[in-house]
Amino acid sequence: MVKNLFISVISQEENKGSVEFQVFSFTNKIRRLTSHLELHRKDYLSQRGLRKILGKRQRLLAYLSKKNRVHYKKLISQLDIREPKTR
Repeated sequence: MVKNLFISVISQEENKGSVEFQVFSFTNKIRRLTSHLELHRKDYLSQRGLRKILGKRQRLLAYLSKKNRVHYKKLISQLDIREPKTR
């Protein structure tokens, strides 16, 4: 799978401060929280945490798209994230 390949590439870099790694870790947290919320629909604190993490990831992706559009496109395709709507 592409995700497993991407995990190995990021773990070799060991650059936990990079925007790509942060987006990758936020995406993992989002997927984990989403599966948790499917079971526990009324867990409002987890819903709040999910919205906060989504906002952080959205801001990081906006920063990355301004700085390096090629890395942004590559990261979005590898993590299977939808591109945000433009206004």
